Formats: sequence, C-alpha cells, structure tokens
Amino acid sequence: MPVPGTLDRPTREQLVRVQYADAQLVADYADAYSGAGPTARYHRSRLHAVDRVLAGRPGGALLDVGCGPGMMVRHLLDGRPGEFAVTGCDRSAAMVDAARQRAGKEAEFSVGNIEEMPFADDAFDIVLAMGVLEYVDIAPALHEIARVVRPGGLAVVTMLNPRSPYRLVEWGLYWPARRVLGGLEEAFHVPRRHGARRTGIRACAPGRLRHELWRAGLQPQDTLFYDVTALVPPFDRLVRGRSDRPERTVGRGARGRLGTGYLIAARRV
Repeated sequence: MPVPGTLDRPTREQLVRVQYADAQLVADYADAYSGAGPTARYHRSRLHAVDRVLAGRPGGALLDVGCGPGMMVRHLLDGRPGEFAVTGCDRSAAMVDAARQRAGKEAEFSVGNIEEMPFADDAFDIVLAMGVLEYVDIAPALHEIARVVRPGGLAVVTMLNPRSPYRLVEWGLYWPARRVLGGLEEAFHVPRRHGARRTGIRACAPGRLRHELWRAGLQPQDTLFYDVTALVPPFDRLVRGRSDRPERTVGRGARGRLGTGYLIAARRV
C-alpha cells in the first residue's frame, strides 16, 4: 500500500505511453533522428542495416510496426519506389499522424499495439519491427508478427545490444550519473541542466532473441550489428556531424559486438 503523500513509481506501460503522447514530443523525436549526434548516427546506421538485409529481395506487402513518425516508411518509398505496398502501425496516434504527413497517400497507416495488431493472418510478405521490442513483452509480440507474415515471408526485428560497451556504460554509468547530478541541482535550487527520463526499455542479447523467434515459428537467417562505435558516452556526444559512410557502421563477428544495436532477419516456417 503506498505511503500517504508519496507518488507511486510509474509502470512500464505508463512510461512507454507518455513518451510520444503529443505532437511536440513526436516532433522532438523526429528532429533527434534527422539531426546530428548519437541518436542520428544510430538511426542512419539502422537504416543501412535494414537496406542490406532487404537488398535483392523482391517487393511486396510490407508492414512497419512501431513505425514512429514514418521515417523508415519514407526511406523505403524514396529508396525503392513502387516496390513495396507499405503499411505503418504504431500505438501512438500522434506518431501515426506524423507518419501520415510524411508519407502522404503513398502508404497506409493504423493505430495499434504490436501485441494485438489490427491485421488479418498472412497479410504481409515482410514485417519490420524496429525499436519496438524493447518496450513490450517479446514473446506475444513475436507471435503476432509470425501471425501476420505469410509462410516463407520475412520478419526483420531490431534490438538494442545490452552487451555492447556503449550500452554498458550508458545504462550503468552515464544515465545514473545524470540522474544524480539532476537531483543535486534540484536540491540546491540551481538551474537543472542534467537528468535522464526513465523509458521502460528492456533489451535482450541476440541468443535470447533468436530463441524467442524460433518459439514463435520464425527461423533466424541472419544477425547483423549496427551503429558500430568504439566511443562511449559522454565522449561520443563530443563528436558531431553526419556519417557519410554508414557501411562502416555495420558488421558481424568480433567487430560487430561493438554495435549498439542489432537486427535479426527471420523467415516464417
């Protein structure tokens, strides 16, 4: 029972829902992914990784679940025009509104949760789930992906890499330090310049994700690490500008383990 006068800690569901609940938060998200710095670097590398696993594959009906403001949708429409019949889906109505504005009439969009998607069985040749599995229960989400992808179809899922040096420092040292500094600034009534919001993220290692894919009826075909970097926070934040060579930011094997994220391409069996 909560102590009178105190606030309950937000649930993971509440943390996830509040992050992109209005148009300004969505605009801030899109700006971070299209600008400079670590977030934009990560985004560009992930786009390149997805392009690589889709290269040479014929088009068809494609679902981007957890589509956000439609940046991947726009990338596909521009990069492979006419090859995909694209549908985007996100739990945030504000994200879906932004995606519709970005894609116009070239794609279809729905508001829906990855754990209970508003689509028929076997509806898509390809399903992308980028940056969404960290926020949900993985097992039911992957079973839903397997339900809507056609037999022989492809599922491409991404995950933050919890074993990379970058994530170990970011989650174990950098964000906790910012929260402590923000608390001290607040306690001493000085302008608050530090802090870190809690996100509800739960990442898993590649072995665990491959196991869950198998359980859902999705056979892993390839694992590719992206946003490969030797820098860790806060030093990577001192390096600004765009990367003109995204092919250098993806890899496999020992070098790939430096990737701050990874994707797995799997076929429905």
